[in-house]
Amino acid sequence: MPDGERYYIVGDIHGRCDLFEALIKAIEADDRSGAPADTTIVLLGDLVDRGSDSAGVLRRARQWQQQRRVRILTGNHEEMFIESLADKEVLRHFLKHGGRETILSYGIPSREFNELTIDELFERLPSLIANEDLEFIATFEERIVCGDYLFVHAGIDPLVPIEDQKRRDMLWIRDRFLRHKGPLEKIVVHGHTIYDEVEDCGNRIGIDTGAFRTGLLTALVLEEDRRRTIQAANDGETIEIISGELAS
Repeated sequence: MPDGERYYIVGDIHGRCDLFEALIKAIEADDRSGAPADTTIVLLGDLVDRGSDSAGVLRRARQWQQQRRVRILTGNHEEMFIESLADKEVLRHFLKHGGRETILSYGIPSREFNELTIDELFERLPSLIANEDLEFIATFEERIVCGDYLFVHAGIDPLVPIEDQKRRDMLWIRDRFLRHKGPLEKIVVHGHTIYDEVEDCGNRIGIDTGAFRTGLLTALVLEEDRRRTIQAANDGETIEIISGELAS
């Protein structure tokens, strides 16, 4: 990383506002305890869906961004969320992949939700979702480059220069990117694909540790040539903060 800069890269949150809040506090404490630095936080996308409080995650991310430099990437779940308001078939797909939990987080009772047909839900959706959240999501970025690193939600086409990458690949790609063993233009830090622990392959680093399913939300800390992690882990009763060097 460039001299004097510190980056905290947060993996897919997926509606786990409890873990997100705990990780925010841990990142703030870590940043205060370190040497003075020009600090940036990057959220890798997929703030919404699957977990129980997507609306709360969006609200907290917006608040955090008003307090310090927080840059947010668009994930494929944000794309589905936005497109589901305009396309009924996308809405069907969205509901099957965690969208139900997102819509419920806006306060509609589950019994009422369950009684709605897809046509009725499609008609009601614009009035259920906070306009400020839709405007907020519209500001999310597709990629961020700093130093030797590229931050992106899903990955990249390994055969295409960074500046020519397609949005769909950056939000959705898996196999063509994950199976690539050769060097890339930058070290790609990504989410989208769940791993039991942070996966450092040399040419890429995957930091989606499946927060909605495992109760483990990960932040990768990058400073000069050092890499370490801060994680919020929920064992079902309490949330523990775990810090450590990144094992390569």
